[in-house]
Amino acid sequence: MGLARSPTSPSAGTMSWPMTHASGSLRKPIVLRCPIRPPVGAATREPLPGRAPPAAAGRRRRCLPRGARAGSPSRGGSFDEFLAAVRSETALRLEPLLLAAGAVLLRGFPARTAADFDRAVDAFGYEELPYVVAAPRTNVVGRVFTANESPPDQSIPFHHEMAQAPTFPSKLLFFCEVDAKSDGETPVVLSYYVYKKVNDMFPEFVEKLEKCGLIYTRVLGEGDDSSSPIGRGWQSVFATSDKVVAEERAAARGMELEWTGDRVKTVTGPIPAVKWDERRGRKIWFVNMVAAYTGWKDARNGPVNTVSFGDGSPLPGDIMDEYGKILEEECVAIPWQQGDILLIDNWAVLHGRRSSKSPRRILASLCK
Repeated sequence: MGLARSPTSPSAGTMSWPMTHASGSLRKPIVLRCPIRPPVGAATREPLPGRAPPAAAGRRRRCLPRGARAGSPSRGGSFDEFLAAVRSETALRLEPLLLAAGAVLLRGFPARTAADFDRAVDAFGYEELPYVVAAPRTNVVGRVFTANESPPDQSIPFHHEMAQAPTFPSKLLFFCEVDAKSDGETPVVLSYYVYKKVNDMFPEFVEKLEKCGLIYTRVLGEGDDSSSPIGRGWQSVFATSDKVVAEERAAARGMELEWTGDRVKTVTGPIPAVKWDERRGRKIWFVNMVAAYTGWKDARNGPVNTVSFGDGSPLPGDIMDEYGKILEEECVAIPWQQGDILLIDNWAVLHGRRSSKSPRRILASLCK
């Protein structure tokens, strides 16, 4: 069982991923498909079903189709064959696609459980990166954790994973163990394109970001709070109940701590808001700015004050509003199906979470 590309069969298991052609202002999301079974014919590229041509496109919410093929996916090969294909073809096929697209979605392959996903993570061959920041997560098995455990009716704004930390993952792997009945998509957007659009619209704002960077501030409780998207307590974040040890571990991560009883305020930065992507040779918008500005709110934290310019001055609200609109206009939202594995290049793509009325269970693994 290989991962070679070929024309789509309505009943075949597929590997599909959002990609973009970037030429001037043209960004055309497309879907590439690959059946599990041996390839037949040449590779094909299909425009996203329902997408208007670029000149006529006026929609702000783009979505990969939920149920893009009729019937159930074929499980044409065994799980061991799938793992063997991942091991042998990640460098040859998946890495070039990831470099070009920023995100690769594997769909229709025979991964069904957290244990399956853990074995798949190992097969990709990427080194593990421990998770050290805000969201409450639970280790499920091996290298696999729950994704953000906040209630499903809460959306999560766009962010680069751990962008507010000195050390962050280069790749993210997500797995859908239980899909939502509706909604709950994961939207993704290309970071370099966001940088370009914001810089075109607000060059002085971007110049100050590049000069000053950002400071992130967050108040942690003692224990985890699963009702909050940033509810991880300081004992979990620093893996200790000893405040002295927490201070030492915070310093190693470039954080300053300010204690108030059992709560602690963490201050990180200034850290760069714009980075240089060596592999692609371009600037990227490497921030958790909108996530912190609009989404870091709970019983301990209020929005707006959680992120500022590196000189301490506040971010301009009108520009932040426009920035949020750019993210929504340029993103592609990926609806989950049980068994999906989504590989994201954290250098290239910001991701988020749409709210859903029904529970879903997405698992995650972070890679150096």
